[in-house]
Amino acid sequence: MLGRLDIDPEMIGESKLLTTPGTDPALFGTAVMSGPEHVEVRSYQTFRIQYTTGKLGLDDTGAIRLALRLISDAGSLQTTDPTAPNYVTARSSGDGQLFLKYDRNGGQRPWNETLTIYQRGGYLKPGETIEIVLGDTTEGSPGLLMSTFYEGARVIRVMADVQATGNFIPLPDTHLAFTVGAGPAHRYLAILPTRRRLNDIFCLGLKAEDLWGNPTSKGSTRFAIESSLPVEGLPSVIDFASASGAMRIEPLRVAAEEGILRIWLTAEDGTVVEAGPMQVLTDGPAHFWGDLHGQTGETVGTNSIEHYFDFARNKSFLDVTAHQANDFQIKPAFWKKLNHLTETLNEPGVFTVLPGYEWSGNTAVGGDHNVFFRKEGARIYRCSHALVAEHDDLDTDAHTLTDLYNRLHDEPVDSVMYAHVGGRYANIHFDHDPRLEAAVEVHSAWGSFEWILTDGFPMRRRVGVVANSDGHKGRPGASYPGASFFGAYGGLTCFLMKENTRDAVFEAIRRRHTYGTSGPRVAIDIKAELTAGGTLFHRNPIAEPDCATEKVFVCTMGDIVQITDKKVKVSVSVDAPVGIESIELRRGTSTVALWRGYEDKNLGNRLRLMWSGAEYRGRGRNTRWQGRILINGGCIERFSPVNRLNPEQTLEQVGSKSVIFNTITTGNRMGCDIWLEEESSEVEVTTNHGELSLTLKEMDGKPVVMSAGGLERKLIAQRLPAGGLATSAHFQKEIEIEEDGDTPVWLCVNLEDGNQAWTSPIYLFQK
Repeated sequence: MLGRLDIDPEMIGESKLLTTPGTDPALFGTAVMSGPEHVEVRSYQTFRIQYTTGKLGLDDTGAIRLALRLISDAGSLQTTDPTAPNYVTARSSGDGQLFLKYDRNGGQRPWNETLTIYQRGGYLKPGETIEIVLGDTTEGSPGLLMSTFYEGARVIRVMADVQATGNFIPLPDTHLAFTVGAGPAHRYLAILPTRRRLNDIFCLGLKAEDLWGNPTSKGSTRFAIESSLPVEGLPSVIDFASASGAMRIEPLRVAAEEGILRIWLTAEDGTVVEAGPMQVLTDGPAHFWGDLHGQTGETVGTNSIEHYFDFARNKSFLDVTAHQANDFQIKPAFWKKLNHLTETLNEPGVFTVLPGYEWSGNTAVGGDHNVFFRKEGARIYRCSHALVAEHDDLDTDAHTLTDLYNRLHDEPVDSVMYAHVGGRYANIHFDHDPRLEAAVEVHSAWGSFEWILTDGFPMRRRVGVVANSDGHKGRPGASYPGASFFGAYGGLTCFLMKENTRDAVFEAIRRRHTYGTSGPRVAIDIKAELTAGGTLFHRNPIAEPDCATEKVFVCTMGDIVQITDKKVKVSVSVDAPVGIESIELRRGTSTVALWRGYEDKNLGNRLRLMWSGAEYRGRGRNTRWQGRILINGGCIERFSPVNRLNPEQTLEQVGSKSVIFNTITTGNRMGCDIWLEEESSEVEVTTNHGELSLTLKEMDGKPVVMSAGGLERKLIAQRLPAGGLATSAHFQKEIEIEEDGDTPVWLCVNLEDGNQAWTSPIYLFQK
């Protein structure tokens, strides 16, 4: 029998205030669970929970309730089809009948998922039992489907309303739980920084992932290593036997020559994993990668805060991280613990950890914003105490974004902020303090949101671009969406810095020397050459007119520069780990140059179809794309999904002439590549948002776009070369500068695997 496991309640987010102090467990009953203690992700399992009534028994119309955490993509319980997955039954040893009701959102956050078993037509005496079977296989059900991600404790809370009052009391000292672990290795990832200087110390990360992105030890254990440049400290062979499924190979250093470093790791079965490219330069800022936004089981997510930080450093190989819990759920004890951990784990030069939290006010009064502190010891100013029972600091609440700005200016600990799009989205029209709010998050596991940046251009908002995961599964830096309501892979931010310290991170944020990606590490440069020179402001002069300035003739992403030139030459450079589909050089919201690494004469028999966009800005932004691609007058030679992040979503070839799909986008892109046997074939695309018909032979390099309403919903068809695309790009373009207001100059990089990257704009202005 699985009884109480030795699990720290704070690790799983169990509120110690939800039990009734002093309650005799014998009054309301007890519960025990039988079944496996450890299961594999996406397997089917069966668990039996036996509830035994206490001294009070269970009255007619009373009930017991099982509650599970909201953040899970395990199968939804059902009580109607005994042959289907996730079938649940209950039977009692006493009189009356049992009625079961499942509700995905029937409980209080984070214990939203509930199964309530009502007693009807009789009562249960003390000592009688109710047995609940989760995943009852008796009549053909395969069992209960497990989640796609590692869980250190999948907890089932049991509550009882024994007197039919509607008040469900958690059974004291009852923790029913099991662990969910990774499956066999599906892929290997090798990760390098994207830029270091000669003699800089760096790390090579190696990780084995299962189908759902969980680090796994169930794979190859030995790799031979080669590199394109001499690397000090790099072994020729490594034994990869880590129980965690990941390892850091360090310290490494390139001392002899500049260039592009790539490292190849060859497994015993012949699998080759490539890391890089990493630019090795003699001078200038290096690239440090971070994910500063995620939650754990202490609030609405899963797994512990300790697991979260270990994952960031040792499984995602991040340089910078932070934890961002919803403020209305942060208890004083956890805020104290979080500050202790960030101070303990911060390792200047190697691993920067920032203290902070997510101010989670409603969109009407400002919306979600991330707050980061340079040092520990800052006070937390919550939007409310909605899920915090301790009320001795209610007078410190900041109910609106304006209140928060005012509070933070009075706080002795230095702070910066990001505007964030999550369930609630940041309302940049409500208020904006450029002294604090330095960046907007254009991508996270919630999707891609260029509008959070571009909506601010007419208002002269001068903010940087960042991307983070906002993952709730304790996997910063590698936050896969799984099969839940999250529709995208979590993002990463590149910080351009001389060193990896808190001071340098804060300065990079304030100078907007950042860019974001939807997940991959890509080296990006954008520079503007100023013939007559310009005045570079170290802070936003709209808010700090007396800030430091300097004369410059070249500026880069994030810089605010006053110039007299009516035109500037912009230079762009990109080195990516995969092919580059295109690079959009943008002037405000307009694309003024579109780079492709091929000409029309290079086009082949590959048709790329990509769908993207969202419903609207709010919580229900997910857009479903359903449809079929039919090939008339020919056959499909080869088919490949692009950026299909959920393996269970339908995107597959059917026969030799068609493809079917049933997928979701949330601002991000996904689709497929189809290689056609006959270029004269007619391609008919039918979707729930519109139709498109085309012939590959008649297409040049210009995309064909089907607009589909919503928030930038669209289907794009384009013809590509049959082979892989170039992984490096270099080009220049002259851009005109507005006479009045800002001219934001920035990049959107579209990669062959469906990922994207966005740079902070260069804010050029004449007056």
